[in-house]
Formats: sequence, C-alpha cells, structure tokens
Amino acid sequence: MSFLTPDYPAIRDAILRDIANQLPSAAIGVDSDYALRASAHASAVEGLYQHQQWIVRQILPDTADTDFLERHASLRGLSRKAATAASGTITFSGVAGSAVPIGTEAKTAGLVAYVTTAADVIGGGGTVTVAAQAEQTGTAGNQTAATALTLTSAPPGVLSSASIATMSGGTDLETDAELLARLLFVLRNPPCGGAAHDYYTWAMACDGVTAAYVYPNRRGLGTTDVVIMTSGGIPGAGLIATVQAAIDLVRPVQADFLVLAPTAVPVAVAASLTLAAGAVTATVRASIDAALTAYFASLSPGDTAYLSRIRAIVSDTSGVVDFTMTAPTGNTAALVDSTHTQLATLGTTTWS
Repeated sequence: MSFLTPDYPAIRDAILRDIANQLPSAAIGVDSDYALRASAHASAVEGLYQHQQWIVRQILPDTADTDFLERHASLRGLSRKAATAASGTITFSGVAGSAVPIGTEAKTAGLVAYVTTAADVIGGGGTVTVAAQAEQTGTAGNQTAATALTLTSAPPGVLSSASIATMSGGTDLETDAELLARLLFVLRNPPCGGAAHDYYTWAMACDGVTAAYVYPNRRGLGTTDVVIMTSGGIPGAGLIATVQAAIDLVRPVQADFLVLAPTAVPVAVAASLTLAAGAVTATVRASIDAALTAYFASLSPGDTAYLSRIRAIVSDTSGVVDFTMTAPTGNTAALVDSTHTQLATLGTTTWS
C-alpha cells in the first residue's frame, strides 16, 4: 500500500486537532495564537515531506534528476556523450588552378559556419570538393547535399558561392533520456564477456554514435560485426575508426570484430502533386521532405522501404489533394548478409 503524503492543510489541521484533544479549552480559531503556530509548523513539516519525496526520486535512475542520473550512470562506467561537429565535403568553384587553403570558411543562409580541414586546387572543370567540418558542434551542422554556402573571404580565383556535397555526423550533447536509455540497457543486459549486447553497449558509448546494430557470426563462426549510424546520415571513416579503436580496447582478445558503416541504397521519390486551393507549394514540398526524412531515418539496415508507406506520407501531407507517383515504382529491399549491410536512404525528391 502506497504512503499518502499529507499536504499543508492536512498537517495544520492535524496539529490543531491534537491541541484540542490535549487542551479542550484552547482557542484554535483561524486568528488564534495556536492557529498561527500550527500554520508555521505545518509549512515546515510539508517542506520536510517534499524533501523526502525528492530523495526517494533519486534512489532509482528513471526518476532521478540530472546530477543523480549521471551518478547512477557512473557506477556502471557510463558518462554523458559529448556533442560532435558535423563533417563532410564542400564543393568550391572558380578559376582552374586556384588554391582552396585549409581554414577557408563558408556559411549557410542560417549562418551555420564550416571550415575546410584540407587544402586543394580547383581542377580543370572549374570545381573541387574539399573536406570540411562545422565550426560548432551539434545537429545544426548536418546539411543535405547542394545546400548553398557563402564564403566569408574568398581566396583569389575562387567564387564566393559554394555548396555542401556531404555533411553529417553532428550530434547534440546527450540528453537525460538518451543517457537513461543506455543505463537501463546495461542494467537489463549486464556485461557478459563479449556477448552481442556488450558490443552494442560499447558502440553506443562512443561520441557521435546514435544507433548500433550487432550481427554475430555474420562473416563466419566467431565473428562479430557492428554497424553504426550517426545523426544526419551514414558515418564517415573517422568515426568508424574511432569506434573500432574504442571497442578493441575492451573486447575479448581473440574476437574477430569489425565496425562498419551501412551501404546506402538511395530511394528517389518523384510525384506530380495536385494541391488544395491556397496551399503554398514550397511549404507542401518541405513538409513532404521532412516526413520522408523521418520515415527513412526510422529504418535499420536490412529494412525494406515500402512504397505504400511513401505514398501514405505524400497523401497525408496537408495541402495535397491528389498525386501521381512516378518513383519509386515498388518496394526497395535492403540486403544484410555476409557481404552486404545495406540501408535504404532517401535519395533525391522531385515534386511537380
């Protein structure tokens, strides 16, 4: 049976009742001296009850406040994952032979800044794609291909306009809910000397990893493969190497183990839309793209991207009265076997 904590009026009335029981002639009216004393004591006692309730909430991690949640996690060797900066490539244009040095800065219209992490020279075709990363950590740095950029200070021979080629992997500081989910997974799946769930725990502890999929014996008996994902897309070689090195420090010595990125299977989506009167075309397109992005983000390696789901997303978008879909023409299967780890991803979208 649960304990019912009395509130301020109940505590005050109980004190006045006890006074009246012990001293029947006592004046306990609302303006009496006893009433004032009972009110003061009741307020203090209610505060003690509230503090006890707070203490109880800290005992278990799923009700604990931030600092106590971190304490619970630390007892299991877990710590909050740091935010990471998005990385990828930027395409520059200009006169052939013009240099794009390290540290060249470019910004989006929303003032998200990127800086090149390598140097290169514009080729004969008038463009060059250079490695870059976001100047600030967080998911704001993740951008889709062809996002327009403006150079802060264009080098000689280089145009002031550029565009994102790829940019993903930016993650925010791990939230309480995400840290709690990892802690609960460890509590429900205690360390077991290299079991499949251990590899999941080790991978998810790495900064920048947002999802992990473990495939025991995928390449044969005694092998373990872990496919990782990051915010905004498929992880780059740097994150894969980091996770591989981190798990190599804790895995069983004899384990045959690999960290992998899934192979993208882009699904192009195209449709001719009939919009309701007054619907803004740009708004409708943006809504469909956002919903499709969320759908494909929910898929795991090996999951099929169903045409019916894609059609439903388009149909359910506010402002769409009717549509004729020209792509895809069927379900898109992603294969996971001894040589494939495919993931269906959103390709180009075309709305007419």
